[in-house]
Amino acid sequence: MTARETDWWSLLRELDDPEHVQFPKGYRHAEARARFERLVTRLETDFACRSTVDRSVQDASHHGDVVIPGDRTVSGERIYIRISNFGDLAVYSPENLGCYTDAEKSDVLHDEDRRRVESALTDLGYLNVPEDLLSEPYDGRSALASYLLPRYPPSWFIRFFDYL
Repeated sequence: MTARETDWWSLLRELDDPEHVQFPKGYRHAEARARFERLVTRLETDFACRSTVDRSVQDASHHGDVVIPGDRTVSGERIYIRISNFGDLAVYSPENLGCYTDAEKSDVLHDEDRRRVESALTDLGYLNVPEDLLSEPYDGRSALASYLLPRYPPSWFIRFFDYL
């Protein structure tokens, strides 16, 4: 495990509140929504597009999604961005979340597309989590497993970026 991965695991475990599964204690929805809207505006400006936005997320550990259409990216691939309710976390991928490893993502998305997404996320204070880490089995402190069917064991992605 690299030092960088250790930092991510420390952060994810710190954010893993056993009593608050959908959003952390002290979560301020109006503030999260205002920043999410700034992200949408920034991405639509940077990609000169109208994105598809999901603002109606319920019963989930994430706040919303933004999808940049493929005909507005240099790579020709749509870009899917999801914002967590926890710790300013964000994740993105070409086509859809979970379709590519982080190494494959670098091969599929043009550097300019990655730069635009990552700059928008960073400038607005989001932390871009490596998606590979999120696919690991969840072994945290919450009762997340009790919300899911046994045949669908939880992952760290579900903990911070999915419907519960």
